[in-house]
Amino acid sequence: MAKSVKDEANFRDRISTVDDKGKRVWVYPKKPKGTFHLYRVAVAIFLLAILFIGPFIKIAGQPLLLINILERKFVIFGMAFWPQDFHLFFLATLALIVFIILFTVVFGRLFCGWACPQTIFMEMVFRKIEYWIEGDAYKQRALNKAPWTFTKLFKKSSKHTIFYAISFLIGNTFLAYIIGIEELRKIITDAPGEHIAGLTAMILFSGVFYFIFAFFREQVCTLVCPYGRLQGVLLDQESIVVAYDFNRGEPRAKISKDKVGVEESGDCIMCNQCVEVCPTGIDIRNGTQLECINCTACIDACDDIMIKVNRPKGLIKYASYNSILKGIKFKLSPRIVGYSFILIILMVVLTTMLLTRSDIETTILRTPGILYQETEQGVITNLYNIKIINKTFEKMPIKLKLEHPAGQIKMIGGDINIPESEIAETSFFVEIEKKNLFTTSIPIQIGVYSNGQLL
Repeated sequence: MAKSVKDEANFRDRISTVDDKGKRVWVYPKKPKGTFHLYRVAVAIFLLAILFIGPFIKIAGQPLLLINILERKFVIFGMAFWPQDFHLFFLATLALIVFIILFTVVFGRLFCGWACPQTIFMEMVFRKIEYWIEGDAYKQRALNKAPWTFTKLFKKSSKHTIFYAISFLIGNTFLAYIIGIEELRKIITDAPGEHIAGLTAMILFSGVFYFIFAFFREQVCTLVCPYGRLQGVLLDQESIVVAYDFNRGEPRAKISKDKVGVEESGDCIMCNQCVEVCPTGIDIRNGTQLECINCTACIDACDDIMIKVNRPKGLIKYASYNSILKGIKFKLSPRIVGYSFILIILMVVLTTMLLTRSDIETTILRTPGILYQETEQGVITNLYNIKIINKTFEKMPIKLKLEHPAGQIKMIGGDINIPESEIAETSFFVEIEKKNLFTTSIPIQIGVYSNGQLL
């Protein structure tokens, strides 16, 4: 009896894709089908369309999203951001983290199963192609064990050629979000020698995506992604996850022709279909596990079996542990309320700072190593350096005016005219008559104007 209990709980000792010797167990999930799968396909098509169309979408002539790390230029929804806007990135990142925590506390890893790029590409693109070329799980397993023939070579080469072509498309799409669609078009159309760096990045991106989706696969979720490990501290007994209704399903028993003992058994008939369709190879009947991505494949598979054996659907469903154990309906916990309150505050602060953000950012510092000068006319002059960042997509003529105390500003090199999304640096003299200075140290106020408007 002790051995049986140990065997039933050994899923806790290791992940499902590693055997007793520490070697990888290749997962062959059955082709999923069902209501939830159709919903996921629709969501995947929508998200993939946004991803691939995104680089071509312009807002006021600017990209929808541009993350140009090399040039330190970022465009989000047509708005330009600079490293000087780091405080906004920090707040946005903090708000995103709190949102992820709140969302996970309530809905578990719903994001992983429905919206994560890794899951969408793996299950809705690459796995679909694999089913189309090699067949369902048992055919794939048989093909891999079979000796090399022309048919096997043709299927394998066709699959991996298509895999790399799609990876190349994905790599180019992600590169477009980094350097912009115009620069990507130049890399594609110009001679390879003119864009060695861009071509290298394109090949590397494509290679990484090909390796992930052709070989690494579900190990991204179980070994690399930290989100699954966060479940241990984020989920509680009120969190809604893909769960097996053990009250209804236990004790398990296979259906036999004489039906002896079936009346006293639960609804689980030990068909094992929930395990067969799982893309990470787990048994959901063991409870919430690190590898579970809430993809709902097990729900569809179980519902299909329940219909065939004339039993109610929902043996595996979206539910919390307490709702299954005690029949308690979902309710707001102090933790959910607390996270929600923090998220609202962060969003209000972030929105306010975005709406009140200035179109330019100016830094004025006294030139180091140079002392003030006094002219024969009794005028005190001091040299200052100015750095101005134009955060807009229009040229901005800049004029400086000494607001306090009375005096004037003389630019070195003429007035400032900053090109769109550029940085301008220059120097200027502040001239103040000595009679207007009453102390050895006096603060000055400089107004920055553009087209007659104080910025």
